[in-house]
Amino acid sequence: MSSLRNALPRRAHKERAQPSSRKKFGLLEKHKDYVERAKAFHKKEDTIRRLREKAANRNEDEFYFKMIKTKTVDGVHKPESDANRYTQEELLLMKTQDIGYVLQKLQSERKKIEKLNATLHSLDNQRPNKHVFFAEDREEAKELRSQNLRREVHLPLTSDDLPTNIKRKMVQSYKELEARKARLSQLEKIYMDMSMQKELKKNGKKRKLREDELVTPASKPVYKWHAERKR
Repeated sequence: MSSLRNALPRRAHKERAQPSSRKKFGLLEKHKDYVERAKAFHKKEDTIRRLREKAANRNEDEFYFKMIKTKTVDGVHKPESDANRYTQEELLLMKTQDIGYVLQKLQSERKKIEKLNATLHSLDNQRPNKHVFFAEDREEAKELRSQNLRREVHLPLTSDDLPTNIKRKMVQSYKELEARKARLSQLEKIYMDMSMQKELKKNGKKRKLREDELVTPASKPVYKWHAERKR
């Protein structure tokens, strides 16, 4: 009976609109709108109540370092700047560790490129194998020629003779090789820049060379260190 009752057409109940005398207050609030507004209001009330309880029950002797390492700006806690947190020696040590990590990745990328280069072969550029037969006389030469004609000729494989899945893997491998070469060049550039920054942080007088002092033009700045007497 319930399925039959649901199949019968029912009257569509229309929601009451805002009376004309209250048009200035906007749309008439429905019950579901009131429920959402009430839930949001009570949620805020509960949050404020919990925070008041925490403030009332806090331990006055409680201490942690962020109490003195932060400051309040417009009601928001902001930590102090870490610009002068490390000494020059500590910064140089961290820079050395970073350079070591980049160098490790650089060497690993080179090994992977060498392995890919050793695995991949350009089949289109392979030279066909040649087999030269030597005969004592004309009769033996005719016999060898007839044997070669009867024998199946096995030509070397080219890229066109390979299956489709092998071709697809080869294309992916070549793309990976090109991507790794690009990554290697980026790592080399980063390594050179970091090495230069590390050398510039060391003690010693140095100056940047002008363009007219350069023997060969360079895109990056070139520095010259003053000679010092070693004891």
